[in-house]
Amino acid sequence: MDLSQACIPGEENKASVLPLPDSFLEFLKENDLNSSIYTGLDTIPRYIRLKPGYESQLKEIETELDCKLEKVDWLPGFFSIPPQIQIARTNAYRSGKIYGMDAASGAAVMALNVTCGDHVLDLCAAPGAKLCMLADLLGNSGTITGVDVAHHRLAACRTMLQKYEIGDRCRLFVADGTTFSFVPARSHTDVKISGAPDLKNEEDTFKEWTSKRTWKDRKDATKRKTATNDLTSLECSEPELIFYGRYSGVVGMSRNNLFHTVDAVESSTSGYDKLALLTNGFRLLKVGGSLVYSTCSLTVSQNEAVVEQFLSRNPKAELMKVDSAKMWRCRSGGILQTVRFDPKTSQTSGLFIAKFRKIAA
Repeated sequence: MDLSQACIPGEENKASVLPLPDSFLEFLKENDLNSSIYTGLDTIPRYIRLKPGYESQLKEIETELDCKLEKVDWLPGFFSIPPQIQIARTNAYRSGKIYGMDAASGAAVMALNVTCGDHVLDLCAAPGAKLCMLADLLGNSGTITGVDVAHHRLAACRTMLQKYEIGDRCRLFVADGTTFSFVPARSHTDVKISGAPDLKNEEDTFKEWTSKRTWKDRKDATKRKTATNDLTSLECSEPELIFYGRYSGVVGMSRNNLFHTVDAVESSTSGYDKLALLTNGFRLLKVGGSLVYSTCSLTVSQNEAVVEQFLSRNPKAELMKVDSAKMWRCRSGGILQTVRFDPKTSQTSGLFIAKFRKIAA
């Protein structure tokens, strides 16, 4: 296909073409992209994930959606549906049986190889589908910490966790992911043990989460209002805990210990087993832990260039092979062992994945 032309989405059968600006063509060339990935976007299917336990209701869900759910053979629990199908008003969606999630995003979660007992950190958690999938994979073990800089977006994550009844082991912080510095609650010794006497100050101890805020919480929120859209102010303020499940390690913990920041030494032994984001995330990763860096960008500057720079500055970082990728409908990235999804290759949104492990010094 001539790079100077591209089909207008939805008009392929009419052979309509649209010239692309020279500057955009140069951009595509610099990023090793062919303009053909922008054609036929309206034919890419939508993807849904079925909540575990509802497999027997597939026929009922198909009847309600009025379409066939096509199983994604390379991604467990995922199904594709025609792009025009809307799920938001269906009973299956409202009752928490299904949720929308692009298959490429699901692959990024699978790249973490989450196992029982893992403590997982997502430093860019909104809008929440990855958190839901992580919670399903962990089941009745481990914990998940979700962080996002936007309060309203993280509140949507909270709604999802409650809707799908999978938030018992989750905690959500409104914070800047590049400076967030709290390790999992497992690393603290003051987590309340069932049946043990509580010797801490009652006012300083977290009770079971409720949507009703205390006077102190309301007062603190008022102070933050002026900084809601001010990232600089947010970076300098204490992260805001907006949700925690009963088994997330927060209940019974003192406020001082929860909001205890850590250094590299403590995080190397008490940090997270799995997480997403990069420089700060790697700092919070324990030795032997895995980190997945994924973006929805197709550019080299935000993907391969970031990986190369990160590896050059972090001798403890080892780029790992994504084992599951051999089964995925994807292609190799510009660096060996990285992975790329794009509309043409994968019939999904664009996504880049690189996986790292923290090794001992």
